[in-house]
Amino acid sequence: MTFKPTTWYPIAVVLSVLNLAGAGFAAGQAQPEHATVHVALALAFGLWARRLRPRPGGSEVPAGLEALEALDALEVEVSKLRGELTETQERLDFVERLLAQGPEARRVGPQP
Repeated sequence: MTFKPTTWYPIAVVLSVLNLAGAGFAAGQAQPEHATVHVALALAFGLWARRLRPRPGGSEVPAGLEALEALDALEVEVSKLRGELTETQERLDFVERLLAQGPEARRVGPQP
């Protein structure tokens, strides 16, 4: 069994309201300690309900969609890195061919 905030949110709200009503009745009967306990419980359940409250727009987007967007971004980055690696390898091949020709073939300009 999993914890579902959508199930527990209304329960926490109802418990908070009931404890506020209980605090009112306890205060009406001149029981300040009893009223204090109900106020503390109402506050605790209210804070819990606030924490469980559904976020606007947060629960609408499935978590898988964010993961897919991140994966797409990684694929773009990998594609870019592959292109840069290919260009670097071509430049290395060019330099190796120049070095293999020897010092005489690399001279530029008129021969004396």
